[in-house]
Amino acid sequence: MEVSFSKEIEALRLGAGDVFHGEGILAITKGLLQSGVAYVGGYQGAPVSHLLDVMVQAKPYMDELGVHVEACSNEASAAAMLGASIHYPLRGAVTWKSIVGTNVAADALSNLASPGVKGGVLIVVGEDYGEGASVIQERTHAYALKSGMCLLDPRPDLGRMVDMVEHGFRLSETSNMPCIMELRIRTCHVRGSFECRDNLAPAVSTRALMEEPAGFDYMRLAHPPVTFRHEKLKGEQRLPAARRYIAEQGLNELIPGTHQDLGIVVQGGLYNALIRSLQQLGLADAFGATDIPLLVLNVTYPLVPEQVADFCVGKRAVLVVEEGQPEYIEQEIATLLRRRDIQAPLHGCDMLPPAGELGVEVMAGGLAKFAARYLPQHAQDSAHGWLAGNQERRAAAAAKLDAPLPARPPSFCIGCPERPVFAALKLAQQDSGPVHIAADIGCHAFGTFEPFSMGHSILGYGMSLASRAGVSPMMQRRALSIMGDGGFWHNGLLTGVQSALFNGDDAVLLIFKNGYTSATGTQDIISTPDDEAKERAADKQQSLVDKNTTIESTLKGLGVQWLRTVHTYHVDTMRATLNEAFTTDFNGLKVIIAEGECQLERQRRIKPWIASLLQKGERVVRVKYGVDEDVCNGDHACIRLSGCPTLTIKDNPDPLKVDPVAVVIDGCVGCGLCGANAHAATLCPSFYRAEVVQNPKWHERLLHSLRGAVVRALQPA
Repeated sequence: MEVSFSKEIEALRLGAGDVFHGEGILAITKGLLQSGVAYVGGYQGAPVSHLLDVMVQAKPYMDELGVHVEACSNEASAAAMLGASIHYPLRGAVTWKSIVGTNVAADALSNLASPGVKGGVLIVVGEDYGEGASVIQERTHAYALKSGMCLLDPRPDLGRMVDMVEHGFRLSETSNMPCIMELRIRTCHVRGSFECRDNLAPAVSTRALMEEPAGFDYMRLAHPPVTFRHEKLKGEQRLPAARRYIAEQGLNELIPGTHQDLGIVVQGGLYNALIRSLQQLGLADAFGATDIPLLVLNVTYPLVPEQVADFCVGKRAVLVVEEGQPEYIEQEIATLLRRRDIQAPLHGCDMLPPAGELGVEVMAGGLAKFAARYLPQHAQDSAHGWLAGNQERRAAAAAKLDAPLPARPPSFCIGCPERPVFAALKLAQQDSGPVHIAADIGCHAFGTFEPFSMGHSILGYGMSLASRAGVSPMMQRRALSIMGDGGFWHNGLLTGVQSALFNGDDAVLLIFKNGYTSATGTQDIISTPDDEAKERAADKQQSLVDKNTTIESTLKGLGVQWLRTVHTYHVDTMRATLNEAFTTDFNGLKVIIAEGECQLERQRRIKPWIASLLQKGERVVRVKYGVDEDVCNGDHACIRLSGCPTLTIKDNPDPLKVDPVAVVIDGCVGCGLCGANAHAATLCPSFYRAEVVQNPKWHERLLHSLRGAVVRALQPA
C-alpha cells in the first residue's frame, strides 16, 4: 500500500501526560494499545480501514510491544482469530465494515459467543449506515441480540470512546461475552483530543510466549451437547455479570435536566446530533447542558433493567431516540417497564422516522412533536421555525435554477483501468447480443452507473460467479460474472470458481486484476507486486500488476482450462476476447483476466519519481490526449462509450455549428482510452495524441523553434 500513515504511527507512541489530537478511529487504535491488546486482525473497509492500515504499517512498533497484527483475507478469518481468547487470557481485537462484514463473520461469531471467552474480545465495526453509506441499510444490533454479545455505542467524544475501549475488554472478561463496538461514519471521523495513558505490553505476547497449551476442555467447544449448557449460561451468568459491570462502572451516562418529569433515552452514537437538535428547540446549549434529562446508552446491549426503570419511573413521558428498524431498544424498554408496572408513556418511532439516519434536521422534527405535546410552553421556541426556514431556503435555491441539477453518480477515477473493459463489454454486446451480468462489490460496481448501466445483481463481495449459477442454465446466451482481484481472494475463489468447476458450469468470469483491494483504500493483497518488483521495473511508468501471476497460477492449479489475460486498455483485444468467451464451443468455466494497475497507485508511484527527475533537470515526457475541434462532429459517442470525467464538452468555436464539441480537460493522465475507443468502435478521427516534453534537449528546442517559425509563416496575415 502506497498511502503512508507515518504521522498516525508516531501518535501511537504517545504516553502518560501527552495529549492526542486526531480523528475517532485513530483514537480507538490508541485505546487498543493502552488496553494491553495482544493481537489485532481485520479486513479493510470504510469507515474503519485506518485502524488496520495503521497497525499494519506500524508493525515494527507492534513487535516492540509484542502485539501480533494480521491482515486477514476476509471478515470470517478475522473473527476466527478471536478463538485465541476462548482458552487463554489474551486480549484480542478485530475490525471490519458492518453490516456486510458482520454477515461474512457471522458463523465464527456464533461459535465464539457460545462457549464464551476468557481473554477480552473487542470487535470494532464501522456501522456504515445512513447518508453516505455504501452498503445495505441494516444494523449490527441484531447480531448482538441473537448471539449474546455486548454492544457498545460510545458517545462521540474521543476521551469517552477510548475509555469505552478499555472498559470493553474488562466487560468482556467479566461477563465472558465478546463485545462489539459500533462506530458510525461520523463517529469514526469526528476530531478531538484526549489525555493519553501509557501503552501496555500484554503479559502473554509474541515476546512472552506460553510454554504449554491449555488442557482439553469440551465445554469450550461450540458443539452439542455442551451448547445447550452454553445457552443457559448466557442468561443465568453472563448477562447478569455484564449488567452488574455496566451499572457499577457507570458506562451509561445520566445527564440531569430541569424538566425532571420528562426523559430521553438515546444511543451514545447519536448524542451529538441530539444535543444539536435540542439546541434548535431552546432546550440545550452547545456545551451539553440540557433541560430534559438524558440517559445516554454507551452500551445498547444488554440494557440494565433497574437503570432504565429508575430513569423512567414517575415521568410524564419518555422518548427513545433509536436509529433504524426494527426498534429493538424501544421494544425492550417497553417490555421491562410494563413488567414493573411503570406506566410512563413511551415514544420513539411514533415521533421519529423508523428508517434512515437520524441527522440533526430529522431528529429536530421528531423532538418538536415531543415538545409540542409535553412542553407546550416551549411551542414558540420549537424547531418549527428553523425547519420551515430550511425548506424556504431550499425552495428559493431551486427557484433560481432553470432546470433541476443533474444527478452526479459516483464514477471510476480518471484513467481507471476498469473503465475500458466496460467500454469493450458495451461493444461486445453489440456483436454477440445482450447478456446477463452478475456484478460484484468493488470499484467495478461503478459500471452499474451511466454511461454503462451494467449489472443485474450484487449479492456479496466475490459472490458474482456464484450468483449467476441459477440464471445461466436458463439463458440462451452465456451469463457474465464480474469480480475484482480483492473479491476473488475474499470469497470468489471458493464460493464461485471452486463451485463452478465442481459442477462443470458453462460460465464466463471476468476478473479485474488491478493489483490491490482498491475500493477500500488500496490495501495489499496476495497478488500485489512486491516492493522488489516495483524497484526492478526498468520504466517506472509501466504497469506492474503483471509482475505477480498468483491468480493465474491458482486458477490453473484448480483446473481452469480456458484462461485469457488481456491488458485492460487494449479495448479492441478485450472486445474480441469477450466475444470469443460468449461464443466458443468450449463447455466449462472461461476466465478472462483484465490486467491493468490501479491508476491511483500508479500515480502515487510515478509522481514522486517524475518530480525527482524534473528537480535534477532531466528530460521528462508526458502523454496527453486531445480532440481536434475542427474535426469533431458533435456526436459525442466517445463520451457515451467512455464516461471519463476529463472527456467532456464545450461550446463549438464554429459559429455555423450548433452542437458542442468534445474536449479533453486538465486532469487527463494519458491512459489512451479515448483513442482506443475511437479505434475499436470506428469513431471519428478527431482524437490526437500529444507528447508534452519538460526539460527538452537543445536540439528539441531548436527543432521546436523552427517548426513554430514555419507555422507562423504559413498562417495568413
